[in-house]
Amino acid sequence: MAGGAQDNDEEITGINVTPLVDVVLVLLIIFMVTANFIVRETVEVDLPRAANGGETVQGLVNVVVDKQGKLFFDGAEVSEDEMRRRVTEALAKDKETRAIISADQSLPYGRVMRLIDVVKGQGIARFALNIEKDVAPTATPAEP
Repeated sequence: MAGGAQDNDEEITGINVTPLVDVVLVLLIIFMVTANFIVRETVEVDLPRAANGGETVQGLVNVVVDKQGKLFFDGAEVSEDEMRRRVTEALAKDKETRAIISADQSLPYGRVMRLIDVVKGQGIARFALNIEKDVAPTATPAEP
């Protein structure tokens, strides 16, 4: 019988991993194709650069201030009062809510600090400042 049980008690010495590799590769391809569709709506800002920036913390709340000083909360333009309300709502859903703050580098320092103060004042203790990672400067050879 071709598909029946084996009658002998021989030890299995090899496992065929080809089907496993095929399934993993198909899942990888599906993930790579669909990952492009999961991108959030973004607001274009000119972020400051830093050569030694840490990894970005994945948070639930994204706060952005663009070059004109317009305030955006998770991609939607809001007033400061509206942002306070939305932060409070986010904290009500999850007490561990984190914020990612992005501000155009041309904005005054005081404006960014005000935004941080508002976010912290609403109860978000953990936040990150978004930067654009700068490539490390390369040394140019000196000419004789």
